[in-house]
Amino acid sequence: MNEFFYDLQLFADSNTQTTGSLSPEMKTYYGMELLENAKPQLVHNQFAAAKPLPVGGGKTVEWRKFGAFDKALTPLTEGVTPDGSGITVSYITKELAQYGDYTTVSDMLDLTGIDDVVLEITDRHGANMGLTLDTVTRNEIQQGNQVIYAPDGEGNAVTSRYALTAAHKLTSELVAKAATALKKMNAPTFDGKYVCIIHPSVAFDLRQDSAWIAAHQYAGSRELFSGEIGELHGVRFVETTEAKIFCGADLASDSRTLAVNNAVSASTSVGFDGGTVAAGALVGRYVLIGTKRVKITANTANTLTVSEAVTADDNTVIYPGEGGKDGCAVYGCLFLGKGAYGVVDLSEGTEVIVKPRGSSGTADPLDQRSSVGWKGVHAAAILYDEYIVRVECGSSYSGQDKAN
Repeated sequence: MNEFFYDLQLFADSNTQTTGSLSPEMKTYYGMELLENAKPQLVHNQFAAAKPLPVGGGKTVEWRKFGAFDKALTPLTEGVTPDGSGITVSYITKELAQYGDYTTVSDMLDLTGIDDVVLEITDRHGANMGLTLDTVTRNEIQQGNQVIYAPDGEGNAVTSRYALTAAHKLTSELVAKAATALKKMNAPTFDGKYVCIIHPSVAFDLRQDSAWIAAHQYAGSRELFSGEIGELHGVRFVETTEAKIFCGADLASDSRTLAVNNAVSASTSVGFDGGTVAAGALVGRYVLIGTKRVKITANTANTLTVSEAVTADDNTVIYPGEGGKDGCAVYGCLFLGKGAYGVVDLSEGTEVIVKPRGSSGTADPLDQRSSVGWKGVHAAAILYDEYIVRVECGSSYSGQDKAN
């Protein structure tokens, strides 16, 4: 069986999966399958205020943000109608963007289980659609201005992401601090609880806390969110591998780090060795040289030009600068109040596209190809920045995880 499958692949293009034509009933079925596979991936979107797609209303979507009223502390005078209070309304707009992908399928498996092949393709596109649109939302809401940096195990505070290490873990005390910050801003809750989206690497550390309440202990009393794993200090935790990880890619094709070649003193030109780097490959990246984080503006195969003057000894290690200290992974844990951000309603802007063999006219004269794909219009925006607290921390896996 394996040999037969391999032989058929010899007839397919390098980026083409193989199948045959599709009946209308099967197209409908595959469309439903794709959407079902997208839903579990939409972890960040499930807590957003959904906005209908503005059909015919241009390429932007608009959310209205209402201000709060001041306390009415002046006693009323009998028979006198007081001046009323106006409501302040601000508008938040976001330009819509379209995303999508597809797979071309050939006719070479007409004699075998063609429907199963299309189903596999559809399953994967469904997951891809969910991950894509959820990542767009995640990247937007990770830009909130309220940030707490985790202290180390000794309680020593840091003031930037680039000083965080694996010892700066998310703790019970830090959870309570983030929840308190939301309470002080009067952030609305989700049925009495706040929500935090965390990575499994962070969840591993937090589960060690004696105050942790696993989701199975209260699952019968309320409906669980997708990915919900437990609760702590009035915060319900949702786990996903798509929770943001800040960690720069390797600096060289054959090495994660580089090393200063010959000491530099107050210079923006830094020679390096220790890895193979193509000219221009690092432009726009950040690096940590000693304790200083600088942006690379140009590079050759052995020299970096950086945005600020640095001083470093010979053989000082140069680390990727997008994560924590020494280039370790840092995790962005999002503590959320209800209504903090909005997204476009995906049920309106998402389309499943299945084109059977024979539908392409002269572009496919021998009816050899069909395709399965999706496209969607999406946008996300922070509506109430004060309802989002991002806790940045390390974990036991900070030396292993990569950016996502």
